[in-house]
Amino acid sequence: MLTNDDIAEAFKLTASLMDLHGENPFKAKSYNSAVYQIEKLEINLAEKNKADIVHAGISEGMASKIVEFVQKGTFSELQQLLDKTPKGVLEMLSIKGLGGKKVKTLWDELKIESIHELLEACNAGKVAQIKGFGEKTQEAIIKEISFRTANADKMLYANAEPIALALENALKSVEAVEKVNLTGQIRRRLEIIDEIQLVVSAKNFDTIFQFLNQHPQLIPNKKVSSPFAWRGYWKNEEGLSSLKVEVKFSTLQTFVNQVFVNSAAEKHLSQKINGKNLLQTLKNQRFESEEQIYQAVHLPYLEPELREGFFEFKLTSSPTLLEMKDLKGCLHNHSTYSDGKNSLLQMAQACIDMGLAYFGICDHSQTAFYANGLTEERVIQQHAEIEKLNQQLAPFKILKGIESDILPDGRLDYPEEILKTFDFIVASVHSGLKMDKEKATARLIKAIENPYTTILGHPTGRLLLRREGYPLDFEKIIDACVANHVVIEINANPWRLDLDWRWVHKTIEKGAMLSINPDAHEIAGLKDMYYGVLVARKGGASKENILNTMSLQEIENFFSKV
Repeated sequence: MLTNDDIAEAFKLTASLMDLHGENPFKAKSYNSAVYQIEKLEINLAEKNKADIVHAGISEGMASKIVEFVQKGTFSELQQLLDKTPKGVLEMLSIKGLGGKKVKTLWDELKIESIHELLEACNAGKVAQIKGFGEKTQEAIIKEISFRTANADKMLYANAEPIALALENALKSVEAVEKVNLTGQIRRRLEIIDEIQLVVSAKNFDTIFQFLNQHPQLIPNKKVSSPFAWRGYWKNEEGLSSLKVEVKFSTLQTFVNQVFVNSAAEKHLSQKINGKNLLQTLKNQRFESEEQIYQAVHLPYLEPELREGFFEFKLTSSPTLLEMKDLKGCLHNHSTYSDGKNSLLQMAQACIDMGLAYFGICDHSQTAFYANGLTEERVIQQHAEIEKLNQQLAPFKILKGIESDILPDGRLDYPEEILKTFDFIVASVHSGLKMDKEKATARLIKAIENPYTTILGHPTGRLLLRREGYPLDFEKIIDACVANHVVIEINANPWRLDLDWRWVHKTIEKGAMLSINPDAHEIAGLKDMYYGVLVARKGGASKENILNTMSLQEIENFFSKV
């Protein structure tokens, strides 16, 4: 079923296409206004008739378009715009910083009709010469296109995991299959996946080949397949090849060895231990379990997500890694007070239903006007509602927080008399992302040194597959957090997963505490903590390293001291 987000995206596209084709700017603005309304609604518009949609505050004209979009997957005005837009020009609209008006200029003046042509024009210096663009814009476009190219045919872990599990379960249902196991990037829980890999032992490999070749979601690649490995692609929504898939075949006797070799990173397998590496150990013996492999080289058992050759060989014992059940509460969340889709009560009740003891609300601060950030008066209003809800929901508790913008000079977003009214403060950067490394680091350190900062939110500002993080001297950032008793967030939103797992271990080594925060803007987002737990585990974190494994009383004591 279509979601409100799907409808909002269709309306955003319509507005951009209107700008592209030079149509009435007021009509484009009306679509953007409708987007804002749609994103704030708690009801699912796809389930409503026109009268209900109008009753929810949407104009009659827009309501008609919503009904048509739900029924047909498009609506007449959008379709007319799409029909006269070349596919390549449409793709250019998705480039960050290029709205409809700028794409129109490129199309009109340079006759550019594809991202490839745009890159060529940038490399030739033609874009910088156009009024309204310049060298910086041209460089930004080149960087954006290069980033996209490097990440083509890759997928977020959160999107790849259900595909991998579905394929694993499908193979398990084949009668000839004896054993099947996910391996590779998926088993190591990497944040970005470009291939799904499995190992299968079976009585008849021909049966498995036939099954995979006939699977409706798979496209075989016979050129690179072999008698011992099926290779191909998973189909995307358009039915085209996207994510690579590899299924290797094994006997029962060599199954564990094969799974192990195909699960670990090359650096892990090639690490010398007592004069030989793990690959050499595997050549000489067949093992019945992965635990036996580590025992053979006198190492503690290492969970699959740790097998990167990064820090795991420093461990003297098997770590007890964090689990979802260890989390007692949920910090850094948004409500309808700012840009969330659910009310305080609804979000809190969802946390209660998840078995949690507390819920930290962190709506956006006043500078984030684009996200309906809270003025000082609305902070006071929200706190009054929290007091009432806490009486109603006890012993569960809503903790008063805010996601304060870190201003360009490193200050937080409210005066002290407001800051001191919060139980905790998540300090995050949302603007000014183009600072150099020295300035960006100094900005964060100033915010960290603010006595009211409790947690540093999504530290690098990255959006996986969309945007690189801003440059930081992260050693200095961690040291500042340790010195000022500031917790570092693992933002569990699948697009962020920020702090990166590669820095999680360093953070733990230096003695800073971490917090698994979903940055949830709706009830469904609360479950993103699962992905944050995976990041923490991959960085070697135990529950002792994570703030929100504390009980309600413990975390209240912690907040009162920092």
